[in-house]
Amino acid sequence: MREPSDLLPERPAAPPAPDMVWIPGGTFRMGSERHYPEERPVRKVAIDGFWMDRGPVTARRFRRFVEATGHVTFAEIRPDPKDYPGALPHMLYAGSLVFVKPPRRVDLGDCGQWWSFVKGADWRHPGGAGTSVDGMEDHPVVHVTYGDAEAFARCEGKELPTEAEWELAARGGLDGAPYAWGDAFMPRGRHLANTWQGEFPWQNLCEDGYEGTSPVGAFPPNDYGLYDMIGNVWEWTSDWYRPGQSAEKKACCVPLNPRGGIEGESYDPAQPAIRIPRKVLKGGSHLCAPNYCRRYRPAARHAQPVDTSASHIGFRCVTRVRS
Repeated sequence: MREPSDLLPERPAAPPAPDMVWIPGGTFRMGSERHYPEERPVRKVAIDGFWMDRGPVTARRFRRFVEATGHVTFAEIRPDPKDYPGALPHMLYAGSLVFVKPPRRVDLGDCGQWWSFVKGADWRHPGGAGTSVDGMEDHPVVHVTYGDAEAFARCEGKELPTEAEWELAARGGLDGAPYAWGDAFMPRGRHLANTWQGEFPWQNLCEDGYEGTSPVGAFPPNDYGLYDMIGNVWEWTSDWYRPGQSAEKKACCVPLNPRGGIEGESYDPAQPAIRIPRKVLKGGSHLCAPNYCRRYRPAARHAQPVDTSASHIGFRCVTRVRS
């Protein structure tokens, strides 16, 4: 058990890589009692200081990684039939999930109304074959699985953040505030993140200026100087997903860099035949809307299978200070 005095609160002399921000260590209240059940209970968590990428990894930066290493993303590889029992062979092709806006109001209980597994969709072709990332090089890279993000981080000598590290960083020192910038979602009527305006999923008013992803840095940073911690794209963390947090952690600190849950608890109980483990995503995306997914908050969390990429999922990296 770490006490606050054991943490590393002071910023080291220099960042380990360009465009990294120092996140001071400390104890904070993680989670929320006022929103979704999986965010409960609020508990105190102690975290060492660490360095974090100022923004999510961009398509430009990911391209340099691919060119240097020859990495092939999961979305570019035809699935192995043995990993998907019961799947029709002709449906097993390389691709990724793409948001497709329906023309009219639809049943919000059926996400198949707006998500489509598109053949040829990958980080280079975000909308599928015939589309291109050209002109979007400064947007977050998307269509990356957990393994793709981990491979990138490893190449740069970095790691993916834990859920607790990510949430501490997103809060920007505002312990307990519902949003990364304070108590109001739109202070003085100003959009501070790329989210959905209008009635999801068919009506996007684009009042914030963006229909899809936005360039990294298009919205103000939080008080730690981090961009896009809320909205734009969901971001991978290293924690296995579990539906909620243990109540016994509510009044105490947990060890340094806690990695919540275990792999066996992370499987989707709704799909017992397909045991693909799930990691925690944080931050919400440009598809989060008041009428459907109010997850444009630091405490929000989402379960994502490690083999599943989508047009609204990206990542950023961290570097920890080793004692």
